[in-house]
Amino acid sequence: MKSYIKKYAKFFDYPLFFTYLALIIFGLIMIYSSSMAWSVNYYGSEPDRFYIQQLINLAIAFPVFAIAAVFPYKHFKKRWMMMIILAVVFTGLVAVHFVGFAAGGAKSWISLGFANIQPSEVAKVGIILYLSGVFSNKYHNGTINKLNDAIIPPVIILTLVLFSVFLEPDLGSMLIIGAVGLSVMSASGVRLKPFIRLAGIFIAAASIIIVPFMIFAGDMIFTEKRLGRLDAFFNPFSDELGFGFQIVNGYLAIGSGGLSGLGLGQSIQKLGYLPEPHTDFIMSVIAEELGVLGVVFVLGGLGFIVLRGLWIAMTTHDPLARMLAAGIASMIGIQSFVNLGGLTGIIPLTGVTLPFISYGGTSVILLSLAMGVLMNVSMFNKYEKTKK
Repeated sequence: MKSYIKKYAKFFDYPLFFTYLALIIFGLIMIYSSSMAWSVNYYGSEPDRFYIQQLINLAIAFPVFAIAAVFPYKHFKKRWMMMIILAVVFTGLVAVHFVGFAAGGAKSWISLGFANIQPSEVAKVGIILYLSGVFSNKYHNGTINKLNDAIIPPVIILTLVLFSVFLEPDLGSMLIIGAVGLSVMSASGVRLKPFIRLAGIFIAAASIIIVPFMIFAGDMIFTEKRLGRLDAFFNPFSDELGFGFQIVNGYLAIGSGGLSGLGLGQSIQKLGYLPEPHTDFIMSVIAEELGVLGVVFVLGGLGFIVLRGLWIAMTTHDPLARMLAAGIASMIGIQSFVNLGGLTGIIPLTGVTLPFISYGGTSVILLSLAMGVLMNVSMFNKYEKTKK
């Protein structure tokens, strides 16, 4: 391990690291600003309750990033590692249905007493690591395009993960995990024809499982709250005090900011008009307090990480590195789009947080793990280029 660290440390990706660090610190500041009133009014706690908790989360997240950055990423294609990843993912996804508790309408959290964890967040990163390892092995032994041997087994695993998340029901996370899984597969080297057949099989399998469930138990999924979100998506101003309350007040926050905003800490909408302003709608608070400049800073940082990850994926010659980088970049990009698309009315609200910025322990720890892996891949890629 020491020789590995010494070998690659001089190829540390400083732009990637400082962008990650800047977003984390900026998110911490905005969590404090956006959650003060919420903490006092709804929890009867000190104004810095969520700020302190996020500091604790970051105290765990940074060592996780450091370990992932120096842990040889090629271990992710070893069978024992893939079995550990699947065991962790499915243990959480199964346990949440029995001992989990609901938050935001979905039974997606497990209380450990000292902390709460969200298994679907673990599944997002876990599915990237697992699929990358599986398809990397198939690529090297020449069976990557064999449907029965190489493609269908991991697709079954992905389908089971999606179905478990669907049952929570956490439709936003299910969408992200499915899209990320397809992103890893598209970067795996599978030819177009098997990939199209795979997509057909995947859609058919999902339909066989999900459609009958929705017919007989649709009321469990399409609750009044979720149908209200659809109504709010099509016409939020028809019920601005009901289902359209979040979106309309999000619009007011965004529209009030202008170029430079009202000033840090000066948001009006966070004082009770935006439910959970430090999670799903934190970008609305950023737009109101820091204006276009604050929004551009966040979008620029997220965009840089996504493009950096995709560039690493396109320039590396290692299939495992390519899939890991593409999967991580896709996860961050897709989740950012789902969050921002929901609060701007491009897509229906799904309750997905903004990467690195929103409050959340499981989210920031798993994102830090993913960034550590991406850093690891970036250092290896730089080393390979220098050697050549």
